[in-house]
Amino acid sequence: MTEQTKLSRKTNLSIMLLAFAGQLAWAVENQYFNLFIYNEIAPVPSYISLMVAITAVVSTLTAIFMGAYSDRIGKRRVFMIIGYVFWAITTAIFPLSGVFQPVVLAITIAIIFDSIMTFFGAMANDAALNAYVTDITTLENRGKIGSILEIMFLVAYLIIYGLSGYIIESVGYYTFFYIVGGLVAIFGIPGALLAPKPENLKPAEARYWEIIKSSFNKAQIKDNKNYFLILIGVGIWATAFNIFFPFVLIYLEHSLKLSLDVASLLIFVAFLFSIIGAFPIGKIVDKVGRKKLALLAILLESISLILFAFSEDLIFITITASIWLFAIVMWNISSKTWLKDLYPEDKRGQFSGYYILFSVLIGMSIGPLIGGLLSETFGESIVINGQPGFIPPPLIFIVSAFLMLFVFIPIILAKEVKKENNKQNNK
Repeated sequence: MTEQTKLSRKTNLSIMLLAFAGQLAWAVENQYFNLFIYNEIAPVPSYISLMVAITAVVSTLTAIFMGAYSDRIGKRRVFMIIGYVFWAITTAIFPLSGVFQPVVLAITIAIIFDSIMTFFGAMANDAALNAYVTDITTLENRGKIGSILEIMFLVAYLIIYGLSGYIIESVGYYTFFYIVGGLVAIFGIPGALLAPKPENLKPAEARYWEIIKSSFNKAQIKDNKNYFLILIGVGIWATAFNIFFPFVLIYLEHSLKLSLDVASLLIFVAFLFSIIGAFPIGKIVDKVGRKKLALLAILLESISLILFAFSEDLIFITITASIWLFAIVMWNISSKTWLKDLYPEDKRGQFSGYYILFSVLIGMSIGPLIGGLLSETFGESIVINGQPGFIPPPLIFIVSAFLMLFVFIPIILAKEVKKENNKQNNK
């Protein structure tokens, strides 16, 4: 790796802090917001599906419009600083939704709180940080940086799953959310302040609404055919993934009858296994290409989810969970690196938003609705704190595994960027 492709220690530290803080917040939002609603308000999967779907819309619109605005003014850091400050605050206040009655009002307040939290998170992370990473990396080091981002994702989830069950059972949900909000501020704000300004980042010449409009025409899609093929794959993957993921802790606790601390520890072990493999995957992606690893990830994910659905022994559950989590890591590193290779240079913030359109709006709207419908149709009945509901069944993993196979189609059709061409384009 040449000196030009190396990043400074300050830059690396900034990326690590920002990624770690952001993933702490997303880990809690993706699982423990759902668990809080299920255990503290009402055990109704459709409530979770509704919250996930609404916040997916918020996240997508924020990422696209704020990403385009960051392109227009040629700045990333200001969005990260403001975003992480309020991201921390809104993470901490979420459990206050549980004090409202009746249940419908509590759910409404929870969705509002989650939507506000999602706005600041999407602005700071999905729009600004994703574009910033693309600004400062090249084809030669993007896979390595992608693996660092993925490792921070895994470390954050490792901490959340490793400690959350014990913290919640010891001091309750409220103190737990306050702690997480504090950690997001402690790591995220310094990370944003440390981030050096990208050397080649300049304000876009086009007006804001011209930038938005230009990406919704046929010519733009045709010019970025491979980018959108990968995004179709991302959308299918995210839909399949979100059929089961919002309900995985609920499934472990209520269907397999594991205590919350054991269920959290199980996922902790699976994430630990994934961390070990994440950094080598980044190097392999840079050496052998994005496409081969993406295809392998699809196959591994589908097989392991089917095995997980039929697992009842604790060791076998842990092994199969480790495999599908590792496959997610492999997919994320290969697909996200591949997409960053294809970002138009003057629209990186905006195109980071389009990733959210497919991965979040499509995946997190359709997937949880399917998972919720399957749970309320085929799941066992349950009553928690006098509130009737349903337990997610193993079927959600089987349906997810089947849908995951359709990701093969657009990924096989998409082409990679050649290093020689990239070097010429960067001259």
